[in-house]
Amino acid sequence: MRNAERADAGPVLAADGTPLKKSLNRALRLSKLRALMLIAPLLIFVVVTFIAPIADMLFRSVENNIVADTLPRTIAALDDWDETTGNPPDNATFEALYKDMYRAVEAKAHTRLGSRLNYELTGMSSLFRKSGRKVEDMGEVFQDQFEDLDGFWKDGENWNALMGTDSWLAAMEGWDTSDKKGQPPFEMRDGLAAMLPQTATAFQDYAQFIQRVDEKNLARQDPWALVYSALYNDLTSGADVSGYTGPAVAELQAAAAAVDGFETVDYRAAFVDIDEDWADPEVWKTVRLYGPNLTNGYFLNAVDMQKTPQGVEMRPENQQIYITLFWRTLVMSLAITGMCILLGYPVAWLLANLPARSANLLMILVLLPFWTSLLVRTSAWKVMLQQQGVVNDTLVWYHSTAVGKILDPVVTLLMNVVIGALNAVVWIWNLLSGIWGAVDVELFTYAALGFERLALINNVTGTIIAMTHILLPFMILPLYSVMATIPPVYLRAAKSMGATNWTAFWRVYFPQSVPGIGAGSILVFILAIGYYITPEIVGGTKGVFISNRIAYHISSSLNWGLAAALGSILLAAVLLLYWAYDRIVGIDNVKLGG
Repeated sequence: MRNAERADAGPVLAADGTPLKKSLNRALRLSKLRALMLIAPLLIFVVVTFIAPIADMLFRSVENNIVADTLPRTIAALDDWDETTGNPPDNATFEALYKDMYRAVEAKAHTRLGSRLNYELTGMSSLFRKSGRKVEDMGEVFQDQFEDLDGFWKDGENWNALMGTDSWLAAMEGWDTSDKKGQPPFEMRDGLAAMLPQTATAFQDYAQFIQRVDEKNLARQDPWALVYSALYNDLTSGADVSGYTGPAVAELQAAAAAVDGFETVDYRAAFVDIDEDWADPEVWKTVRLYGPNLTNGYFLNAVDMQKTPQGVEMRPENQQIYITLFWRTLVMSLAITGMCILLGYPVAWLLANLPARSANLLMILVLLPFWTSLLVRTSAWKVMLQQQGVVNDTLVWYHSTAVGKILDPVVTLLMNVVIGALNAVVWIWNLLSGIWGAVDVELFTYAALGFERLALINNVTGTIIAMTHILLPFMILPLYSVMATIPPVYLRAAKSMGATNWTAFWRVYFPQSVPGIGAGSILVFILAIGYYITPEIVGGTKGVFISNRIAYHISSSLNWGLAAALGSILLAAVLLLYWAYDRIVGIDNVKLGG
């Protein structure tokens, strides 16, 4: 009965008379909205500076619009070409190339197209540049004949009267060049597109380019030579102008009667005369192969492979560099991370266990490199490590002193220990390089002090030394933040129960510091794998990373697609290693203190 009475009473109401459930939902939505507004600036910043660039990089790694956009007619004509014959395409394909090239030259897009195709076949860049300078001559054969037939065809205003509508012509006459809105956009006369389709298309392209790109007065410009060749094609392909009654009817009908006696152009022979490479089927195979708007060619190049008409193949051995660079980057980044752990762990332990005054002084020394430019620090290492640098000169001077001669065996032993560790890293690198088919790296050798100077620069050794110094603070700080939270009484308790110093450290202290090692290792490894300034300066040819090649393609070769593909693969490798670390160690075990 009581339950029935409660049901009859209706829903529970809030103080303002609305149902309590509805009021709670509204309060929850407002709370979520306020929380979203608080994080909105950070979210926008992350999207703009991190997510958007990565998305753009991924798109650029597969984007290939330039070929299809610049040579649309040529790509369509190549669909009918049988490349197995070993012959270049027919004359119709070369005529389509002429039409595309003419437009590309006017828009200055042929050089960019040549540069893009040159990434796939050497010589394409010079081929397109050379052809671009002479392609206009082909159309001038028809232009000269039309102008010799009747002076009417020389004047751009006569062409405008023939092709443009009366309303557009009137608007052009009343147009003031000072008008900020620009000249009236060209309008094609009704019926011309059906009667002279190629001429209408070519003139429309010409008019739009003059008005929108060049921003010149269309009434004062003469048509492209391409327009004349298009008019010739229309008149010789059976265009019926007998029923035309518009402007220039007499001139158009006279031209239609005379074009059969015009000199023609063999486009295939004309292009081969410009450059014999146009007769090479490999050129046309490359154009057709990279005609689609999306391509996997950049990713294939990034792993030393290439697209061919027969399928995907490995590049010649003397061109295979990227797998070597990827593997070198991973191995050396791991080596640098290991060196930072070995050097940073004792320093972090001292920071955590020294008295506050001494620890603060030591912390200043750790942070001091951050107050100096990265470029300055790297350049300083180049000065110190070179053959006549500070390190080698100091060793030579030391060996020449009496103290040096006495302590030389001890110093030699210590040097050999350090060099042995470096050689072990390089030997592992050589072994792994041999497994993966990469180029071997010379071992870092050591001779008696004072007789042979050490090779410390322009090799793997120089890169490891310089980058270890630069990245060491990024290892020390996470380690210190974790070690500072480990109570010292744990070690004293272990020792009071009979544990030795080593056992107390290894069984009690070290496991608690592992989260700091994990945090420092991730930080150092991620920074190391993307470094390019330091390897570029001290690494020479054998100590550079894949990031140096990415920087080269972005700033020098301008092959942004390949740079984006290399960056995407590097990003995928980092994410894969991060996932493996999470599975093996657990990302929850990584701490920065507390």
